[in-house]
Amino acid sequence: MLPASQKPMLARLVRELPDGDLLYEPKWDGFRCLAFRDAASLELRSRHGRPFGRYFPELTAAFGAMPAERFALDGEILVLTEGRFDFGALMARLHPARARVRELAERTPAIFVAFDLLAEGDDDLRAQPFAERRARLSRLLDGVAPPLFLTPATDDRGLAERWLSDFRGGGLDGVVAKPRRGLYEGGRRTMLKVKHERTAECVVAGVRATLDPPEVWSLMLGLHGDGDRLEHVGVASSFSKAMRGRLVDEVGALVAGLEGHPWEHGFLLAGGPMGRLKGAAGRWQPGMTMDWVPLRPERVCEVALTQVDDLRLRHPAKFVRWRPDRDPLSCRIEQLEEPVATPDQLLVA
Repeated sequence: MLPASQKPMLARLVRELPDGDLLYEPKWDGFRCLAFRDAASLELRSRHGRPFGRYFPELTAAFGAMPAERFALDGEILVLTEGRFDFGALMARLHPARARVRELAERTPAIFVAFDLLAEGDDDLRAQPFAERRARLSRLLDGVAPPLFLTPATDDRGLAERWLSDFRGGGLDGVVAKPRRGLYEGGRRTMLKVKHERTAECVVAGVRATLDPPEVWSLMLGLHGDGDRLEHVGVASSFSKAMRGRLVDEVGALVAGLEGHPWEHGFLLAGGPMGRLKGAAGRWQPGMTMDWVPLRPERVCEVALTQVDDLRLRHPAKFVRWRPDRDPLSCRIEQLEEPVATPDQLLVA
């Protein structure tokens, strides 16, 4: 069998759905996972090689019950809550306490969506064309019941376009295009992916910055919710060194004291699992280290964003441009609302 250090194959981001001798699959929004079984030995590994099995006992039990005793699968771990895939609930599954792990396995059980087969029995399939691996994967999972699923695949580009348009949000992150003749090349970006991307106009109400040298590293973004309360929804970051310097001049005149600021009593006090992710909006309240600089909430910027969880950005947004034509009060949190999507309809047990 393959070593547990095997790296998953990756995808390169493109702007439009490609055409050609390809198979298209939904791009699921969960935890990438490689599953290795060799008789009684079973390992689940994250994209970065970390062990996952202890957090998902329901999945290890399902893999252990499969008729096939030797295989290596590539897929995605997801959690379904009220008809939608719930990334926050999935994050919460990574808990260190065994008792809590057992409780969460019953309360928010996970599923595994398989989309590639690296090995079966004595056969190393990594050098076989993807179309052949896909056919063998379909046979391997024939008759297997939830929580194990086979991801859908199609050679119909029009259908893949409909997946992009109809199933935005709720657990679907875009579409992956795989060459039929493609080999499994771990660690290499040999697949193509098209992701959902949107923009929003946000109020810049604070920054995280350094004094020596003077640079702005992130813009703290707010949107107005109920009662015109300014909610902290995330950050824009990943600026070039030149841009970090320019932003000091752009926002320097807006630096304000904490008294009277919309966030003087704190923000995101309820916390949440997204706060664990690098760049996600984390909680702050008076008494904690003041790691941000308040700004008068007068400037609006347009940002490009990807995943949204509970009206918060999961990852840092990308700064697009300033919007001097926008009134800050017109920047509403409804921009982050997504259509109700049920991509679980795409799953085949």
